[in-house]
Amino acid sequence: MAHIAVTGASGNVGGAALDAFDSDEHEVTAMTKSGLDDGDSIVVNVLDRAALTQKLPDDVDVIVHLAANPSPYADWDEVKDVNVDGVYNVYHAAVENDVDRVVYSSSNHALNAHEVADSSEPETLREDAPAIYPDDEPFPDSFYGVTKVAGESLGKLFAHREGIEVVNLRIGWLLSADELRETLADPVSEEYAEEAARFARAMWLSPRDCRDAVRSAALADLSENPVTAHAISANDERCLSLTHTLRTIGYEPRDNAADVIASN
Repeated sequence: MAHIAVTGASGNVGGAALDAFDSDEHEVTAMTKSGLDDGDSIVVNVLDRAALTQKLPDDVDVIVHLAANPSPYADWDEVKDVNVDGVYNVYHAAVENDVDRVVYSSSNHALNAHEVADSSEPETLREDAPAIYPDDEPFPDSFYGVTKVAGESLGKLFAHREGIEVVNLRIGWLLSADELRETLADPVSEEYAEEAARFARAMWLSPRDCRDAVRSAALADLSENPVTAHAISANDERCLSLTHTLRTIGYEPRDNAADVIASN
């Protein structure tokens, strides 16, 4: 049995992460800034390093770190503290509490400038977007993306300096099938309507696949450390390669945006 702590457990991905683990096989502890409406959590702000270190249970094996400002449209001052200092504080707490592994919620936005149609519209995708592999040079499309690159780098440092296992999980666009349909019908960007729809079709991550990806990242035996892995569904129009993800953490997505579209 593994004990998994989930920071940012009240968020969209956080809810999926809490549901990713069988409660009969693993213990899961939710950690939130303001508590949960429908469950217990350890209330702590990841910006409070001392409190985070103290409140983290001393028998935690894995931290799934999701607490962040997730907006690709945010200004630097809105993301720099929680998305950079907060990540350092989690790694500090992990080392102080002898945690074996940190799964860091990185993002496709850490490298989307390879792909986006216009840097001012980070949720758009070029028609000729190239295939992107985990070891390609990061190329963030936003200040949010910059912080995710920084978080990945912190993980690499702690992996090499402290020996902690690190999985940088580049999470796609988590939407239910109904939410994906609504997004395709009413794209984020009116100016780049087709590119925005293409982005959704390429980056979609279903709730089921999200749970599988988080569980795989937390529990898989790692053949290398650190690991950078893409977490999207098996979308026909994807540009993020999933081969390395399968080989390193055993994640095999089961859903496909094209099937959602075809079912309409």
